[in-house]
Amino acid sequence: MIKVFRSLLLSVILFFNCRNEEVNKHGKPNILFILVDDLGYHDLGITGSTFYETPNVDRLATDGVMFTNGYASSRVCSPSRASIMTGKFTARHGITDWIGAKAGEDWRTRNRHDKLLPAEYVRQLPQGEITIAEAFKENGYTTFFAGKWHLGGEGSYPEDHGFDINIGGTEAGSPRGGFFSPWNNPKLSNKAKGENLSMRLAKETANFISQNKDSTFFAFLSFYAVHAPIQTTEEKWNKYRNKADSIGIVDKGYMMERVLPIRQVQDNPIYGGLVETMDDAVGLVLEALEANGIADNTIVVFTSDNGGVASGDHYATSNLPLRGGKGYQWEGGLKEPFIIRVPWLNNVGAKTDYPVIATDFYPTLLDLADLSLNEDQHVDGLSLKPLLTDEDLKIERPLYWHYPHYGNQGGEPSSVIQLEGWKLIHYWEDGRQELYKLPSTEHDTLNVISKHSEIAKNLSDNLISWLKEVNAKFPTEDPEFDKAKAEKRRLNTIKNKWPSLERHRMEVLSEDFQPNKTWWKSKVNND
Repeated sequence: MIKVFRSLLLSVILFFNCRNEEVNKHGKPNILFILVDDLGYHDLGITGSTFYETPNVDRLATDGVMFTNGYASSRVCSPSRASIMTGKFTARHGITDWIGAKAGEDWRTRNRHDKLLPAEYVRQLPQGEITIAEAFKENGYTTFFAGKWHLGGEGSYPEDHGFDINIGGTEAGSPRGGFFSPWNNPKLSNKAKGENLSMRLAKETANFISQNKDSTFFAFLSFYAVHAPIQTTEEKWNKYRNKADSIGIVDKGYMMERVLPIRQVQDNPIYGGLVETMDDAVGLVLEALEANGIADNTIVVFTSDNGGVASGDHYATSNLPLRGGKGYQWEGGLKEPFIIRVPWLNNVGAKTDYPVIATDFYPTLLDLADLSLNEDQHVDGLSLKPLLTDEDLKIERPLYWHYPHYGNQGGEPSSVIQLEGWKLIHYWEDGRQELYKLPSTEHDTLNVISKHSEIAKNLSDNLISWLKEVNAKFPTEDPEFDKAKAEKRRLNTIKNKWPSLERHRMEVLSEDFQPNKTWWKSKVNND
């Protein structure tokens, strides 16, 4: 009997040793983190778009794990990016608005005539934070950054926060000079007229991969796409214009949200081309992993920093059936594509609906690389490794969002808590609250607070207590608020802005549309 037991024990040990060797046969894994700017949850084929074509990202999702309830840490870019870098919620690290946004009395210069003065916020990534790049660098990784940074200017660039190489990362939140060379970026030289920015960033990343295939690297590819200004080539515009025509172009593309009109259909052929080029660029980088023989030892992450732009900025896409978009407090502003591919795990094509958020990337990637966690740093993150290894993660934890500002897109100063399938939104203008049960009311159109007042109170108490605990900043009443001017602005939006958007949508879909002779400099022969 003892011999049988020893034999069985030896078999178990050998099994796990073999499995461990299989997992670690290449040594420490490489990390490729792909972040897209302003990409909505439904902007991918794999997440339900029938208009945009994204075969490379779709394939990445089917080769990895999709988190169908994945969230950005903020409804706008800089706070969300800071949370990825630090593993902390926005109210804790203090970057609560996009860096450059006006706050306090300066907000009045926007002539918005709003009730509140937005809260002040931290305007660069604090040096005291140990970023995810620094964590990997300390463990022998070569670190690389390409693309949009928007976490501070001189002294707070990627190279000041743990990245050995920085290509294209500055204080800019959008691609200065546009998506075709020549652009205006002191960290990214112009090489060829008409070169596409997304493809250039992908090529730089692919070159880095090739040069470091025999070492261990942490590469962060941060696209400026699909942020405004939305631009594409005539060929791609024509492809998506014809596609929209074959589907059937509807007469009306917008409805009025609380503050601004919001797009209801995915039929913008310019945005379609911009999305597809981003996908082409992703394909180029994934091919570099394969060509260099390191795809099997490279963890790939794909996500976005906030919802798709359906209002304000460029009214580029629709996030339906989710309500809202970038800048909004509802699901359309926060829910994101959230994909992690770990090649050696037996979970190809898996999906999980466990609620996850961008602060989770930091501890998850450390854990997957078998590196020590730094729980004092990524205090608001949770390692998702159990979910990636087919284990249950039974921890119920609240997710928090804090945005004490007015968004360019129509969002209102508010804070959000989500816990156990319930989401409560607290508005700072007047203290009103909304309660939603997810996912049955993920459109955020069925406010059930009157039926579940006790749940709302518990969530509200939790939210307010946490905000005080992390010393969150709040907006203040504007003593110069003029209700009549605010109403005039609202009526002007309905009377003039909305019809203008409808006209522009039809112009972009017309057969003879031409933005300019060079198609935003993509046609190099028309200087």
